[in-house]
Order: sequence, then C-alpha cells, then structure tokens
Amino acid sequence: MTLPPVDHPGLTVLSPDVPPHEPFGDAAAAVARLQELYDIATRFLCERFTAAMAEGRPSARYRAFYPEIRLTTQSYATVDSRLAFGHVTEPGVYATTVTRPDLFRRYFEQQIGLLIQNHGAEIVIGASTTPMPVHFAVANDASISVPQEGAADFILRDFFDVPDLASTHDDIVNGLDFVYADGAAPLAPFTAQRVDYSLARLSHYTATDASHFQNHVLFTNYQFYVDEFEAYARAAIADPATGYTSFVSTGNAEITTHDGVLPVPVKMPQMPAYHLKRKNGQGITLVNIGVGPSNAKTATDHIAVLRPHAWLMVGHCAGLRNSQRLGDFVLAHAYLREDRVLDDDLPGWVPIPPLAEIQVALETAVAQVTELEGYELKRIMRTGTVASLDNRNWELRDQRGPVQRLSQSRAIGLDMESATIAANGFRFRVPYGTLLCVSDKPLHGELKLPGMASDFYKTQVARHLMIGIRAMELLSQMPLERIHSRKLRSFSETAFL
Repeated sequence: MTLPPVDHPGLTVLSPDVPPHEPFGDAAAAVARLQELYDIATRFLCERFTAAMAEGRPSARYRAFYPEIRLTTQSYATVDSRLAFGHVTEPGVYATTVTRPDLFRRYFEQQIGLLIQNHGAEIVIGASTTPMPVHFAVANDASISVPQEGAADFILRDFFDVPDLASTHDDIVNGLDFVYADGAAPLAPFTAQRVDYSLARLSHYTATDASHFQNHVLFTNYQFYVDEFEAYARAAIADPATGYTSFVSTGNAEITTHDGVLPVPVKMPQMPAYHLKRKNGQGITLVNIGVGPSNAKTATDHIAVLRPHAWLMVGHCAGLRNSQRLGDFVLAHAYLREDRVLDDDLPGWVPIPPLAEIQVALETAVAQVTELEGYELKRIMRTGTVASLDNRNWELRDQRGPVQRLSQSRAIGLDMESATIAANGFRFRVPYGTLLCVSDKPLHGELKLPGMASDFYKTQVARHLMIGIRAMELLSQMPLERIHSRKLRSFSETAFL
C-alpha cells in the first residue's frame, strides 16, 4: 500500500509465499486470515534475520509485508445516523495495514463485522505492499534482538527493511487528507508501522507489555495513587463479585490473589503502568506520567493506538480561588491550553469540549464516594476551566500577565498535564475527562510545602483515586456506541474507531 524502498542492484529480493487476496463475509474468518498472514511474515523475517546474524552477510534481500484490510463500496450506505463508526461515508476504496492481530483480535472482529453489516459487502484480506520492518517482526520473540547499526558485519538496511517515517505518522488522525499510494482512503486511524512503533515505545516507557493495558486508563502525577491503586487491586481480586482477575505491575509481574508477591523493580521506568484486569480488557490501567505536558503527550500518543474506551486525569493541581480548600476537587469542563506541546498537531484555537458521558460519570462517582449529593457537592467540588502550563515554576514570574489570563479564562485550577491529555483525547478520538485535587493555593499564600497538608486534604486524596476508579466502572457499563459518540468525529472519518 506504500511503494517499497529502492533495493540495491544485483540483490535478489526474497519474500514468503502468502495466500492471495480473498473476500470474506465473516469477521472471525477474516481476522483468522490476518493472523495467518502476519505469522507468515514475522516467521519468515525472524528466521532469515537469525540466520544472517549467525552466518554473516546475506546473499539476498529479505522482505515480508504487513497484512491489509480492504473495502470497496459502490453506494452510499444507509446506516443508523447515530453511529459514529462502523461505516464509510461515500463510495470508494478503503484500506488499512494491520499488525498484531493477536493483540487486536476483538477490535478487528468488531470493526470488520460492522462494515460487513452496514455495507452488505465483503471485505478483502491479503498482503499489502507495505514492507514490515525487521525490528517490529522480531519484537515478540524475546530470544532475538536487533543490534545497533555497525554491530553486525553487514549493513542491516541493505538486506532487511527498517522503520520508515513515511508510513509512521499521524496524518490520518490530524486530518491531513492522507491516502495510500494506490489511492485508497484510510480505513483506520493508524497505519501498521505507526501502531508497531507505539507498541515498542509503550513497553519501553511503562515497563509492561501492551497486552496488559485495559480499555479504561487513569493518568496521575502523584505516586500516592499508585500505592492506593495496588491496595484496591488486591482487595478487588480477592472478591470474585468484582470481576477483576489479576493485577500487573512493572516488569509484567502479575498476581491473581490478594496476597501475591510483587518483586521490587530494580529500575523504575519513566512512566510506570499498573493494570487491574478484567475479561476482554474491561479493567482499569493506571499510568503515573510524572510531571509535565511532554510526558502527558508521550504517554497518550502511544496508548492511543490501543483504542481505549476512555482516559481520565486524576492528579493534583493548584487551586486558583480563595474559596477553595486543599483537598477540594476540580471537575474540568474547559481547558486553557498554555502547555503548547500540541500546537503543531492541534492548534490552540481548537476548542476541547467537555463530554457529557464522562462528566456525568465523574460527578456521579464523586457523589457515591463522598456520599454528598446535589447542592452539597459544591462544598468540596467546583466545575470550571483548568489551565495547563509548560512552566512548573510559573509562580516565580511577574504575576500580572499569568494572573490576568487565568482570571479572564475563569480558571479554577492549574496543572501541567490535564489540557494535554484532554487535547490528545480529542485528537485521537478517545473520550477524555479530568478530575483534580487541590494540593496548593499559590495565589493565596498556600504553597506546596512539606507539613501543610490538613486532615481534610489527606482524606480527600485517599478518596480521589477511588472516585476515578468508580467513574471508570460506570463508564465500562456504558454501550460502546454511546461513549464513542459523534462529538469526537470530524467531517471525514475512518470507519474504524
């Protein structure tokens, strides 16, 4: 689906034999063929690469190709206008390259099934013309590693395909009118290479495999929540009624009983992830992204390829109103984006709207956990604008400029990550939300210093994670077509979520 790179003259190009393109009217059978094609390609590259490393310079170039899904339709589909996905908007040819069918089996079966149902047409499965980089082919075989350039006695890219930025991009989600080389419009929001790239980055940054990630993702910027999450997870897996089956910590350490032993990591990753698992990925993942919009963008850039059903920020913020107390909650319904990290992908003039389903779930969770309702909730929670900056020490600058902008925006809380996470959720069509806990009030003399935490603050922090968990549990009960609504879709969208 993209033109192969130029080969060195005189080298024979060898590729594995694969089944021809074939139409399918059954989603499960289609995904089974995707898996077959993927296995053929990765096995071929792993075997040839292993032989090359053992025997030295190859005598041929080895190339295998990603599988692809292809849909051709001659008419406008008559579908339920309430649906935000599962159909294309006009006649034409649509395609996407595919990786890791084992990881995305349920997702592919669901999306392919909707296309077959809504268009009354078969989809075609076959090998694409996009070469599979050897780095990604060997990624799932722990016994094989690709050496740095120059470590082998031959130049790797002369004999194997390597990652190519021409097909590793965000052009589709950024709405840049991307089409494949043969003119096919994109069927899914990411190319196979873009997905493989993020799967590799996720493993590096979080120290857990992508297979452990759940459909509901919590982000935090405070280590305390990790400890609380593990404590909750241990209690949850001890109770069969919760439906939670295991808990995964860094290094892919997994326990299935409340008293299971988790090894202490020798080295913590940059953004450790923890997974409270349920059947079919319906559990909750917590990622401690640390501080700053760069980390927030990095984490969400890569988690987005897993197509989660929702992600929420549950972190700390500065309270900007004198009426707030340490420990009060801030429910974001708007964002002042001064983080600037996404300006090239999503300009600052793009509004990031609140999503009703997420807002209701968060407010309901606050009420359930705190046992306060209606007007009484206003004692501990405010709804309003959250500002995210890229300067942690903004308090040290001349206050006239920042304070005026914060006041004009009606901001009630300030942090460094929430707007980034929400904006990337908007960009990647992942439902998003923010519930923060006030940890300091710098405009009113309460700086974040040791010993300043009140008993109320400590109690609220303990409740905060529970509210995030409860909100995710409420969202997990919501039909997929309701939470993935039309609000996040642009004029011309891919059929796949």
